[in-house]
This record gives sequence, C-alpha cells and structure tokens, in this order.
Amino acid sequence: MMEADHEDGSYDRNKELKLFDETKAGVKGLVDAGLTKLPKIFVHDNHKVNDSSSSSSSSATNVSIPVIDLGSLHEEGNSRHEIVQKVKDAGEKWGFFQVVNHKIPQSILDEMLDGVRKFHEQDAEVKKEFYSRDITKRVFYNTNFNFYTTSEVNWRDTLYCLLAPGPLDPHQLPSICRDVIIEYLDHIKKLALTLLELLSEALGLEGNYLKDIDCGEGIFMVGNYYPPCPEPELTWGLSAHTDMGFVTILLQDQVGGLQVFHENQWFDITPFPGAFIINLGDMMQLITNDKFMSAKHRVVAQKVGPRVSVSCSLRQHVQDECLRMYGPIKELVTKENPPIYKEMKMPDLVKLSEKFNIYNFKNSHVLYLNKSKYLPLNFFRLTIIIIGFCSRLPIRKII
Repeated sequence: MMEADHEDGSYDRNKELKLFDETKAGVKGLVDAGLTKLPKIFVHDNHKVNDSSSSSSSSATNVSIPVIDLGSLHEEGNSRHEIVQKVKDAGEKWGFFQVVNHKIPQSILDEMLDGVRKFHEQDAEVKKEFYSRDITKRVFYNTNFNFYTTSEVNWRDTLYCLLAPGPLDPHQLPSICRDVIIEYLDHIKKLALTLLELLSEALGLEGNYLKDIDCGEGIFMVGNYYPPCPEPELTWGLSAHTDMGFVTILLQDQVGGLQVFHENQWFDITPFPGAFIINLGDMMQLITNDKFMSAKHRVVAQKVGPRVSVSCSLRQHVQDECLRMYGPIKELVTKENPPIYKEMKMPDLVKLSEKFNIYNFKNSHVLYLNKSKYLPLNFFRLTIIIIGFCSRLPIRKII
C-alpha cells in the first residue's frame, strides 16, 4: 500500500510519482487497497486547512446559479427572446448556468453516469489497458493529465475520449461503456448546436455564427471519478481553474462538490436533478472580447463518494494543420471597445496553455495586445519594489 509520512525529510517526490503511475490503478487503486493516510504527492502546500474560502469553512455559500428552461424555446411569442436574454445575463455575470428541459431523456443521463462509474470500477487489469500518458491517443485514462508537471496532484481518475472531429472507431472505446457513449454523443451534438445558437444570438449575432466558425467542431469528453478521500482537507478533487475551450457541457451526479468563484468568493453549486451545468471557457471569453466570461471553478475532495461527472468540451481543431485564426469577433469590436486579445491559431493557443499551465492559461500576458494594460496588479507592485530597491544601490551594482 502506498502511504507516505507528510513530514519525512527524505521524501523523494519524483520517485513516489513514478511508483504510483506504474501501478496504473489510479486513485481508485489506493482506495481499494485500504488507504487511510494521503500519499504526500496529493497533499497541497496551499491546502484547504489554510483556505478560508473553501467549503470546509463557514464562508462557503450554497447558491443556485442561473437555471434556464429550454422547454419553451420553440414556442410562439417571446419565449426564445427571454431565453436568449437569460443566456446573455448568465454569460456576462457568471460564465455559468444550468439548463433544464433540454430534451435528453433522464434515462440517457443516468446510463452515461453509470457507464463512467462502471469503467472506473471494473476489474483493474482490464482498466489498465487504457492507462496512458500519450495525449495523442483518442481514448485513454489516467490520474491527472498533468501528473508530472503540476505541484498539485488531484484526487481523481479520468477517462478521456476525443469524440469529434473526425470518425472515431467505436472499438477504441471501452466495451463497458461504448454503446452509451455513442448514444450520448448524438444527444450532446444537438444540445451543443442549440447552445451555440443561443450564445450567438445573445451576442447580437446571427444564430449560426459560432457554429460557422467551428466553435463546436471538436468534442472532448472527460469522465471523472472522485473516490472517497481519507483526508479531504489536505487535497482537491480538481484544483481551481478555468476551462480552455468555448463551452463545457457538464453532467454530474448528486454527490456535489463543485464550486464556482463569483464576486470574489466561492459558492457551492447544489446538484439539480436532470440539469446540465454549462460553463463558458477561455476561448469564449477571448472571441467575445470579455463580453462573456470564463469563471474559475474547482471540485472539493470529500469523504463521501464516489462522485462521478461527465464533461463535454466544445473546442476547435488542435492539430498543427489547423489554420483558422481566433481573436475578438470583428462585429463585437468598436472604437469604444477595442480588441483586447491577439489573433492566434488554435494549435498555438494549445501550446501556450501547456507552457503557462492550462489552469492559468487565461492569465498569460502573451494573449493580450496591450500587455501593460492587462498585467496583474501584483506585477506592478513587484516592479515598483524592484525599482525602489535598485534606486538605492550604487549605479555600478546594477549595470
């Protein structure tokens, strides 16, 4: 069993990472082995014990993010206009909303969650066949995609499936959840088109605008499994981040644990039966020139569980041959609202996210046209301190 002394001065992090990864059993394997103490690779330096805004403190607040009923979308009257207005408000103020009455049967949602659960809970030897760090594969599973590059290893296992673009050989999918993934994808494609239409209209554009610039061409499905954690106060299920793509369609079970950062505080998002959580990504914020926002969110580790979720990220091609440029939409740029971001190709944006850490991708100064205008306030504080310090040194010391 893999356990570590949190105070062991001889601790070799790289060795522990390698030993864990070689098991190919994931976090689920640790739980199955009867783990009672968190391995140090999962203990965060800035863990929740010292985080006054976490759900373990009284400052976290339960909140219902905007809920948008799509049931009347095609009815006569002002129903569509009212829905578009709600999408606009949610995109501008939250970057998050829930949709209900989306026409996807509850049975399909239940089967999809159950399929992901079955994948992660199947015989370990069968599951190991899919364990990989090769991100060029269309289907694979592992613990944390950035396992060797992050200082914050999270308490979760993940099944990754690149479902679009291009044809996917069904036999690449795990047999235990193959059929439901294929059926679920058909429904998600339809919902994705509806969402892109509503977002386009909410921006004052033609309904097919975002579809026509390929915002929904790529669909990347992630099936997360968060086992119960023996010491949840020391780690995260998923660290705070924003999503890189255009739109994420999230299906979650009723265990809870998702939090969103809104108006400088963290809010617990209470699961709403039958609803999808929709959150806008960094690419949506980029092309809308900050009209819509991508909100920071995270998942707390818990003693209860497992928690299961399925997210489908709408994104463009990421292959090197993709030549489409993405920047602020021209129709949204005016003299009073000049472009904030550069135009870049999607493969270059992906490489940028890898260089600057995908969790902090949006904060990279490389994205901005006027870097000084959008650099973090701490940068200027640091600059002033350095200048102030250097001004007191003899000139020969700083040349």
